[in-house]
Amino acid sequence: MLSIKQINSENELKNLTKQEIIDFLHTHLDKFRDDKVAIGKCLDYAFSEGAGKGGFLLIGYYNGKLAGVVVMNKTGMESYIPENFLVYIAVDASLRGKGIGRQLMQEIINRVDGDIKLHVEYDNPAKRLYERLGFTTKYAEMRYTKKK
Repeated sequence: MLSIKQINSENELKNLTKQEIIDFLHTHLDKFRDDKVAIGKCLDYAFSEGAGKGGFLLIGYYNGKLAGVVVMNKTGMESYIPENFLVYIAVDASLRGKGIGRQLMQEIINRVDGDIKLHVEYDNPAKRLYERLGFTTKYAEMRYTKKK
């Protein structure tokens, strides 16, 4: 049985530390991961009370074990970009295939006000789940990386 808890601030992390969340995401995002510093910055943004910032985490426990984490950031741009950006979702590799990712995604959809944006690589198996839940591709993301 999956139990889901919403965390709106770092102070609400009772049984977990911020570093444990970072480590979980870094481990279970597999080849789609960012480095730990970037994940930490994303959590800082989610917990920020600054104007145009904020968000929350969803933490899923399966039979008392940390099973999944979702990081949702507010964009502050609701009139021209979706107001919610799902930055990270990860399910413990040993618990995949039990519908945990689907339950976390459905819970996110139910809890947020407004539209949701996410980025997914074309070869990520989760892309099919997002499409089944109603996510569509509107744009191809393009990036220019300056040489340092």
